[in-house]
Amino acid sequence: MKVIIYKQDNGSVAVVYPNQTVVDKYGIDALAKKDVPTGKAYKIIDLSSLPTDLTFFEAWTVDESLLTDGVGDDINMFFDDPQHPDNKGE
Repeated sequence: MKVIIYKQDNGSVAVVYPNQTVVDKYGIDALAKKDVPTGKAYKIIDLSSLPTDLTFFEAWTVDESLLTDGVGDDINMFFDDPQHPDNKGE
């Protein structure tokens, strides 16, 4: 399983666990652009890459230079949403 990570404003790591049905329909990159906050760089990684001991989860950090898969979009909806500004209803 793939997860999305990004650095939060407080410096800790956020982990997005995507719904597989959504990933199958839109792709994990589209989901990341929608769900990661605007302007935040993110990385898509294997869940197995994360530490299994969650005791110090809030202390996890990530080097921002490793977050190279994309950036959160300013539109937090999928293209086929009728309210998406680029959806012309065609």
